[in-house]
Amino acid sequence: MEEITLDTIREAAERIAPLAQRTPVWRSRSFDERAGAEVVFKCENLQKGGAFKIRGAANFIFSIPAAERRRGVVAYSSGNHAQAVAIAARHAGISATLVMPADAPRSKVEATQAQGARIVLYDRLRESREEIGRRIAGETGATLVPPFDHPWIIAGQGTCALEFLEQAPELDALVVCLGGGGLLAGCAIAAKALRPNIRVYGVEPELANEYWLSLERGEPVEIPPPATIADGLRTTKPGRWNFPVIQRLADGVLLVSEEEIREAAKFILTRMKLVVEPSGAVGAAAVLARKLPAGFRRVGVVLSGGNVDLETLASL
Repeated sequence: MEEITLDTIREAAERIAPLAQRTPVWRSRSFDERAGAEVVFKCENLQKGGAFKIRGAANFIFSIPAAERRRGVVAYSSGNHAQAVAIAARHAGISATLVMPADAPRSKVEATQAQGARIVLYDRLRESREEIGRRIAGETGATLVPPFDHPWIIAGQGTCALEFLEQAPELDALVVCLGGGGLLAGCAIAAKALRPNIRVYGVEPELANEYWLSLERGEPVEIPPPATIADGLRTTKPGRWNFPVIQRLADGVLLVSEEEIREAAKFILTRMKLVVEPSGAVGAAAVLARKLPAGFRRVGVVLSGGNVDLETLASL
């Protein structure tokens, strides 16, 4: 597979332009005061499908050769990638089957079904979504669209940082949520190519810290299925393509507690009037709790998604 560079990310930006939106940036004086820095937010919660995932999914599906694309696609996801694949598949006029955990937020399942996709539910504690996805692909001839571990996905997600640094070119640091690692890997490639001195940090829940552990050990570490409120970050092991990129380019991984995640999502909702799901708020949580090293004047934070159940919002 090809190397992922700034050029491939720029090519991805052109490829996905008919579908993905150019999301706005946001400021909050009250957040700045709490965080002790000037913070600029990239509002991927306002993206098509409610999350950044449409970038990678669209780039992948639009990159599949036409003859193979006609056989449809299959993907596995806790929700946001599933919805993104369904939207991109519908745009391409092909079928989509999504393997989703039985405990996925109802809003994400319903939104995916609304795009015309077929849903296959599984038990995340007893079944392997990868095995189910591969089996369906083998039976149907559909192309498997991975949620994070592929150069086409990484390049698509990198378009987020490409846009962000056009909108806010003076950032000293970039803070990105970290689950499977596609967004952080893509953003790190783009950001470091555009601004070599920028510092790039990933943020994980303390309960889903496989990247933090992996970087500490110097090799990928697998953890049990985590029970964090950040349902989009419940990955158990780093991606094969993502880990070396993050190991080489990221300046660190920060950890946030469940209470810090809740507090950030609540602050964003009540003070900034933006709906952000817990997974999408972990970067903001790290900045709000002052987990970043001192000395950064202007910090960019990706609010990566806004697909959240009303019940979860009420619990905040």
